[in-house]
This record gives sequence, structure tokens and C-alpha cells, in this order.
Amino acid sequence: MMQQGPTVDSSGSRFTPLVVVELASDTKEEAIAWLQSRIKDSQQNGGAELLVEQLGPGVGAQKENPNMFLVGASRQRLLSGAEDTGLFKEYNDGSMRGFTCSNKHNFKDFQGDGDDFLSMAECQYIIKHELDTLRAKDETHVPGYAQAKLYPGKSIIRRLLSKGVLIQIFPLHEKRELKRLRFSWYKKVKLSFQPLDDIRHYYGEGQALYFGFLEYFTFALVPMALIGVPYYLFDWEDYDKYVVFAVFNLIWCTVILELWKRFSASLAFRWGTLSRKKAFEEPRPGFHGVLGFNPVTGREEPLYPNTKRQLRIYLVSLPFVLLCLYLSLYVMMIYFEMEGWALAVHDQDPTFWTGILLFIPSIIYAVVIEIMNLIYRHAAEFLTEWENHRLESSYQNHLVLKVLVFNFFNCFASLFYIAFVMQDMVLLRQSLATLLITSQILNQFMEAFLPYWLQRRRNKKMIRKIQSKRTLEDTELPLAEQVRLESDMSTYLGTFDDYLELFLLFGYVSLFSCVYPLSAVLVVLNNITEVYSDAFKMCCVFKRPFSDPAANIGVWQLAFEAMSVIAVVTNCALIGMSPQVKAYFPDSEMQLILWIVAIEHGLLAFKFILTFLIPDVPKHIQIKLARLDFESLEALKKKKMLEASEFSKSIQ
Repeated sequence: MMQQGPTVDSSGSRFTPLVVVELASDTKEEAIAWLQSRIKDSQQNGGAELLVEQLGPGVGAQKENPNMFLVGASRQRLLSGAEDTGLFKEYNDGSMRGFTCSNKHNFKDFQGDGDDFLSMAECQYIIKHELDTLRAKDETHVPGYAQAKLYPGKSIIRRLLSKGVLIQIFPLHEKRELKRLRFSWYKKVKLSFQPLDDIRHYYGEGQALYFGFLEYFTFALVPMALIGVPYYLFDWEDYDKYVVFAVFNLIWCTVILELWKRFSASLAFRWGTLSRKKAFEEPRPGFHGVLGFNPVTGREEPLYPNTKRQLRIYLVSLPFVLLCLYLSLYVMMIYFEMEGWALAVHDQDPTFWTGILLFIPSIIYAVVIEIMNLIYRHAAEFLTEWENHRLESSYQNHLVLKVLVFNFFNCFASLFYIAFVMQDMVLLRQSLATLLITSQILNQFMEAFLPYWLQRRRNKKMIRKIQSKRTLEDTELPLAEQVRLESDMSTYLGTFDDYLELFLLFGYVSLFSCVYPLSAVLVVLNNITEVYSDAFKMCCVFKRPFSDPAANIGVWQLAFEAMSVIAVVTNCALIGMSPQVKAYFPDSEMQLILWIVAIEHGLLAFKFILTFLIPDVPKHIQIKLARLDFESLEALKKKKMLEASEFSKSIQ
């Protein structure tokens, strides 16, 4: 959102501001001077060797935080950082290889001094990496803060974050590039693919993979939607004829996930993250424990007994989750009582208004579900933080597990009860339609309209300060004002909630769409609006997130696959309940159950066999990866032989 002009640091070096570091407004001067010196200091002296300058005052400076700093780096420093972070770039032969400064001229887009070789997102990722790896030397505490203890090897940024000295670090938007991206992404309504390469270039691979999955999921739903429309029109009142649709569900939910893995691998290979080595994980900022010795890193760091963490998980977190599931079940039973009351009222005096009344309990229940999910999410985050996980990946996995279990139970328990206990297909169809439509409306309001309205309020305050009546998109703000405007924007918290929403939609479609064929149509329409609303939020509502060099969608792939297994069991059970199938077993219900269980086991076996038969990585990509490994080994052999020959010559 900003055209970054060059700025000058205290040493007189001109640089392009890339990242903003905001400290608390009451941060002590000695701490500020110390942090600046550590950021500027050379790598040989343990510094980050970056360029930093304090942001100048803006309009209404008396009310603004003076402790905001612009951080950049020289071109050579960014190139060495690209090598340190293992950044992959396109080689002259078209392959993606790890960048090295010694081999820089063999990379495709490296020209001259390499001014435009790295994208702005890559430069910002490098700076974030260098700041995160800035470590204490012989300091015992942050200057001016005796309680902010330090020890050799401790991450300075993580300590400042945990003590509240550092408020935030965020990358700056680039106005021209963002304007081009907005135009190609959501400014014009068009029937075409998303500009995934442009999204990846501006936001990084993690964000691009989410939008790639959203697009893939939407297109994968089209066949189901096309089948669902005529099915809805011609067989709507005959609920027994859902067997064919259920069989289609069984095949669909298995095949699309296997094909997505191949498509995801193709994207990751094209972007250079498929063969990229995973970075070594450092302890989370909130992790605490007794200072000890880490045998892996050879550094002192907090240690926390795993036994104590497991006790917290199984004696506190697990009972709390079970209690929440019980409360969800209790709310569900209240919903059924309301449903029975509405039905009784309608049966006594069937009118237009009592017909409307039949949908009220489902609408109220859908709203309550969303509220309970939101409250539980905050409780799950608190508990997972309290469990004191050392690594961010472990924290995320435990949080995802807690949230998925509750959301699945909260959203689908009533549908399972209606389908397999009450065995009322009419009510199942009505409940599914109401839950799906209501949740989509609420999500669109919470994710699109509300953030947009809040951001517009913030923008108006800033624009009023500079006496401009134009909208944010057309306003050219001074650097200081633009930085402060971006600092007030909402922080993008990652793709967690986005994947969670897709997971629940996938569940609605794969589990019960055979009794409500239009569910796929509704999800397609929702996903189309989701693309535009998410794109708008990323460009205009949120701060720019740091690039995430992801190779896949991570733990969410397992979540979707688990849902597909449940979908196989559910659809087999629905088929077994169909009068069409029951007609083949008029005398023995047990024989029907045994046949359905056998078919379900056979389908699950087929599903897992299909998983092995369809490679996750396409064959041509496997060959290219193997070729790169071979060439790397050959280059290493030549290097060793050259070193050996030079050594023998020096001896002679």
C-alpha cells in the first residue's frame, strides 16, 4: 500500500525500508540504543548487519508512538541472507536450486549486481530471519530491564516480545505491486484461475497454497454441484433415492484429496519449496522453564519436563475438552426440544407463519454453534499456551486437534443424531440446509463486512488527520503516515481459521450432501465469494504477513483425509438405511448390517490402496528431484577432488 522511497540511516547509508519494528512507547532509551546497535553490528560481532532508522514524527505526533523503526539491508547482505535461509531460485536450466553467492550468475534472473533478483517478500523474509536469529552474547539482561533476563545464545527478539518491550514486527506493503495484484486478483469479476504465482510472489508460498487449495476445492465441487441440481429438481420429494449420490460421495472425497496432493507437489516444486530443507525450530516466545543445557544446539535455554506437560494435557486439557463436548450435547438436546415444540405448533394450526416457525430452531441453533465455536477457540488457545509447548509446530498441532474435535462434534453431532437415531431424512435435509446457509452468512459477515468496516473507521481517522477526503486506495500518504496507518491495521493471524472453515464445509458436503443435493451448489457459491472477500482482506484490511515458505498445507491434509474416512463410513450407513437397499434383505436386518460393514471395510481398504497407487509427487517431478540430488553429489565429489589435488600440490 506504499511506495517505499529510500531512507537514510544514522550512518548515512541509503536503503529501502522493508520491515517495521515497533517498541512500546515507554521503552527506555538504553534498551533502544542497545537494540539498534545489535541490529546494525556486523555478523562477525554477533549482530544482524542490517540498516535501521527511527521513523520521523507524523501528523499529531504528540499522540503517536515515537519508538517505530524502519529496517532494511544492503543488496549484498540480502544476497548472503538468501543463501543462509536456503532460498530456492530458478537456475539457468529452468530447475529450482538453493541460491549461493558463489554461483549467483548462473541463476536465471540475476543480472548486474542483482538489484531485482529477490522479490520484496523474499527480502522481508530474510530480514525477519536475521532479526529472529539475533542472539545475546554476554548480556545478563536487556539494558534498563533487569527482569528481562538474557543468557548467551538467547533470542533477543523473542525475549523482547515475551516481556512486552517489543510490540510488533511487520513487513511493509508495496503500493505499485499491490495495485497490480488487486487488479488481477479481485478488482474485476472474471471466470478464470487466480494469479497464484503473483500471490506467491507478494505474500509467499503458504498463502498461495491456501488460495490454491480454495480454488481446487471449488472446482472439485463443480461435478457434484452439476449432479446435485437435477437430482434436487427431479428426486427432491423421494428421499429414498439418495443411494447413487452417496456412492458418488464415496469416490469423490477420496479421489480429490489424492489429486490435490499431486497438484500441491507441482506447485511446491515450481516455487522451490518441495525439496527445501525445513528450518531448525527455535523455542516459542512464550515458552518458559528452568535454564538448562540443550545438547542439540550446545546453548543454554529454558527446559521444561515433558512429563509435566503431559500431565497438564491429560489431567486438565482433556477433561476440559470432554466437558465442552458434554455442554455441546446438552445444547443439542435443547435444540431438539425446540424443534419438537415448533413442529407441534405447526401441526395444530398449519399456516404460513407456523411454516416459517419450523426453521427458527435450526437458525437459532446455527447461531449458537458459531458462538460456542468462537468461545471454545479462545479457551483452546489459552489451554494450549498453558501447556507450555516448546516448539511452534507442537503448539499448532495441539491447538488444531482441540479445535477440530470440538468443531466437528459441535457442528455435526445433531446431524448424526437425526440421521442414525431419529432416522428422519426430511428433518436431516432441513437441518443441514439451515446450518449450512446460516453458518455461511455469519462467516461472510464476520470475515468480510466487519473487518472492512473497522478498517474503514481507522482509515478515516488517519485521512482526517492529513485533511484528505479521498479513499485509502487513492491516497498518497507520506512515508511516516503510511507506516503508522499500516501499524494500526488488523494483524493477519494465519490460515488457521480459513482452513477450518473449508474443513467444515468439506464435512457438510462429503457426509450428508446425498440427502441435500444443493449443498455442493451452496458451497461453490460460498467459495467464490470467499475468494474475493479473502483477497480484499489480504490487500486492504490486514497488515502484510511475512512470507511462509511452505511445501504443503501441513496438518490440514491429515484433517481432510480423516474427514474423508468418516465420510465413507457415514455414506455406507446412509446407503444401508435406504429402503431401496433394505428391500434386498426383507427377512434379516443383521445380514444387511453385515453386508454394509463388509462393503464399508472394502471401500476403506480400496481408499488406502488408492493412496499408495497414486503417488503424492508426479513421476516427472520425482525424476527432476533425483537428477538435482545426483548433480549435487557429483558437484560435491568434484569439489573434494579439487581440494585434494590442491592439497597434494601444496605438500609437494
